[in-house]
Amino acid sequence: MRLSTRLSFFFLGTLGLILVVFSVALHAVVSEYFRRQVDERLESALNTLVAAAEVTERGVEWEPKERRLSFGLRAVDGQFVWVVSDGDGSRIDGSTPGEHAPPFGDSIWNRAAAGRSWRITDRYGQPWRIMIKRLERSGIGDGTATASASLAQTGSGEPVGHDALILGAGISLRGIHESLRNLAVLLVILSGSTWTVALLIGGRICRRALRPVSEMAIAAHAIAGHEFDERLPVPATGDELEELALAFNGLLGRQHESHQRQRRFTGDASHQLRTPLTALQGQVDLALRQPRSVEEYRRVLEVVQERTRHLWRIIEALLFLARADAESQRPQLEPIELTGWLRGQVPLWSGPRTEDLHLDVGSDPIWIRAHRALLAEILDNLIDNACKYSEPSTPILIRSTHEGRDVRLSVEDRGIGIDHASIGSVKDPFFRTPQARSRNSKGLGLGLSVASRIAEIFEGRLEVLSHPDLGSSFSIILPAWVAPTSTPERPN
Repeated sequence: MRLSTRLSFFFLGTLGLILVVFSVALHAVVSEYFRRQVDERLESALNTLVAAAEVTERGVEWEPKERRLSFGLRAVDGQFVWVVSDGDGSRIDGSTPGEHAPPFGDSIWNRAAAGRSWRITDRYGQPWRIMIKRLERSGIGDGTATASASLAQTGSGEPVGHDALILGAGISLRGIHESLRNLAVLLVILSGSTWTVALLIGGRICRRALRPVSEMAIAAHAIAGHEFDERLPVPATGDELEELALAFNGLLGRQHESHQRQRRFTGDASHQLRTPLTALQGQVDLALRQPRSVEEYRRVLEVVQERTRHLWRIIEALLFLARADAESQRPQLEPIELTGWLRGQVPLWSGPRTEDLHLDVGSDPIWIRAHRALLAEILDNLIDNACKYSEPSTPILIRSTHEGRDVRLSVEDRGIGIDHASIGSVKDPFFRTPQARSRNSKGLGLGLSVASRIAEIFEGRLEVLSHPDLGSSFSIILPAWVAPTSTPERPN
């Protein structure tokens, strides 16, 4: 099922539920309003009937002729009726002729509670709402304003008191039921029309809003595995869909860049491996063409040894870079006090120009978490790089400083420097600047790559600052480690 269809179903279902709840609630509120209006009219009518009765010493007298009965209700077509009976339920007076006015049957007087309204159905099947009050000689018998009346006359025509009068009033609910039915039909029509319009318009809006997703999916399917230059169409919607397209295109761009680096790495590695192998093969072939003296064989073996060592350094660096990319397991890191470690490590440098190395560290301890052997590999690579690209007798300064939450280990030289365009590529494997190639130095172009990968293992980074003909500064930025109260013993 398509996403637009699921969204349409969800919103249409929610809208349908809201319309149903609203319609039911509105119908219930209107129905309750009509019921209260009917009860108020019934109570007003009974109050009028009570006013026509009088409680005297002789009993409860019904005197409609002494008082004017005005109900404020239309007693036409049998929509409103009232009746007065004595305590036994015998009819005394009423709005309609006959022994009992509908819906007041013989059982109403005994079943209906005084002061409450009731919904009943008369013998013709018509719905009514009735209310009864009872008046007694002794006053209000049950604590409610109930009333009843009966009219008995003496021979002289004067009203005779009764022990009790029962006053009843009823209003037909037929008109109200018709109004409620009409309201229900109207709500069904309006809700159905609203839902249908939402179905037609909402579905189109959903399809139009999600059309960029379909277009991006089609474009993604059309991109072949080797076509890193292709990009997804970016909808100018200014919402999450535009962000998704930009993010995916950024991913494609990073994949393209990674693929390009891998191709360059493969080509450079092939070239770097082919050069010493070709030299080895040439020396061996030359030595085997004819018998040689011992000295000549020794010279060939020395060349082979030198080329083999060169080839071995290349292979070691390539293996380290491959493992750093493939292995997710980090080496075991340990707390190292960098200041003391540098004082003990720099004198162990076995390369050239040991007299040019100068250590600039303070007296305060600086703690990091690192692997000792790999940290020594970083330092050796940075010092070796400084020795290759600076003149002898120029200083090579090794510093360690604390910078907020970071620690900086830097090696500075006064060499040929790096032009601004090449700084971003010095960490790429086998990359060598034009200045380095013009000097015909023997570097492999792997030292800084190895140092950068090791720094990443330590959750740090390699930073390069350089100016042509002024020198360079290569720094490893590592997170500072806060030593616990009982710190490891500081190495000498």
